Amino acid sequence: MAADLVIRARRAVVDGDESAASVAVEGERITAVTSYDDPPTAARTVTLDDDEVLLPGLVDTHVHVNEPGRTEWEGFASATRAAAAGGVTTIVDMPLNSIPPTTTLAALDEKRRVAEGQVHVDVGFWGGAVPGNVPDLGPLHEAGVFGFKCFLLDSGVEEFGHLAPEELALAMKETARLGALMIVHAEDGHLLDESALDGSHYEGFLASRPKAAEDSAIALVIERARDAGGRAHVVHLSSADAVPALRAARAAGVDVSVETCPHYLTFDAEHIADGATELKCCPPIREAANREALWAALAEGDIDMVVSDHSPCTADLKARGGGDFGEAWGGIASVQLGLPAVWTGARQRGHTLADVVSWMATAPADRVGLSRKGRIEVGADADLVRFAPEEELTVDVEKLHHRNPVSAYAGRRLSGVVRETWLRGVPVSDDGPRGRLLRRGER
Repeated sequence: MAADLVIRARRAVVDGDESAASVAVEGERITAVTSYDDPPTAARTVTLDDDEVLLPGLVDTHVHVNEPGRTEWEGFASATRAAAAGGVTTIVDMPLNSIPPTTTLAALDEKRRVAEGQVHVDVGFWGGAVPGNVPDLGPLHEAGVFGFKCFLLDSGVEEFGHLAPEELALAMKETARLGALMIVHAEDGHLLDESALDGSHYEGFLASRPKAAEDSAIALVIERARDAGGRAHVVHLSSADAVPALRAARAAGVDVSVETCPHYLTFDAEHIADGATELKCCPPIREAANREALWAALAEGDIDMVVSDHSPCTADLKARGGGDFGEAWGGIASVQLGLPAVWTGARQRGHTLADVVSWMATAPADRVGLSRKGRIEVGADADLVRFAPEEELTVDVEKLHHRNPVSAYAGRRLSGVVRETWLRGVPVSDDGPRGRLLRRGER
């Protein structure tokens, strides 16, 4: 029988390498991967241009959608449209900045209710681990969250409390019992130095959140994961100094993974201007030498993945205090720009598109158990991206699909343009959302 669709590409990232291929799709799945010159029979055939590469859809496991409750910051419709425009076909939504936060089964039900029918890509959900909600973790796990997010210091929103070391131990014991992943914002609040803040001067903000704060908190996560026999994941690593401890822990059998983000791989502290609070995030963007150490850790496999930490807000919150780094909201909206940002830096350092796919699609999918995502292979969902790696773009915030026209990348020249995204075999378009709400363990 003929396939519904065959996509032919002289360049496609398949099985960790780049080669010519024909990809057959029936229903929503990939049913065959053959040579470019021997495509399966199909009702419709799409042939990519010679300057295009076929990639699997990216999997971004760190996205703050903020709906319900703070939908003026972002929402499911806008966030998922931006994701699709950036070649991301699956996101996992963070449990905080929405109101209520996803720390109870009722809150998860409410979030799913408001997301239903307005998502342009497939969406999963993290649960939250906060003081006093250990009894809620089991029901949330049973309901299909992909794991639990916690903070080791003030989260920035009062409705999502942080865990003290003894509370982290209790929560980790429960997630270990469940077999669930605990993902951690790892900064030690005791090692922050707010006295270093110096208004609009970035160097003061950087000094207020030193590498030692990350390194100390990551050491605690490793200790708690080892003691509980649990699974842990460190989010948005900015301190390259923590890499040796993570490497040693894994060598000793501790189940701990780590991500970094496009902004830590792109920007450096030396070039952040006074008052440029669009570049404020926590933990902070550090020096150029630290950035290069993060790239080296990626190359060595010590950092597992790159995800966006898409953390948007309104323009007035970003400008609060008139460029004061202590007052402005911290977070970078980048779900639409992660692929070109990372590819721009990767190619400059001799990495391939296959490397980028591993970091931004396969590795995050595997860590959260989405075995049908992030790869071009038989049986996988037909989530595919037509990508032009040599084409350049200058970031225009007015053309982004994020709800608010605020971007750390504004005016930046990047390499790589997403020309088309397929979700389960159908192009993502403005005709209407086709995304699904995912549950952990679904086949």
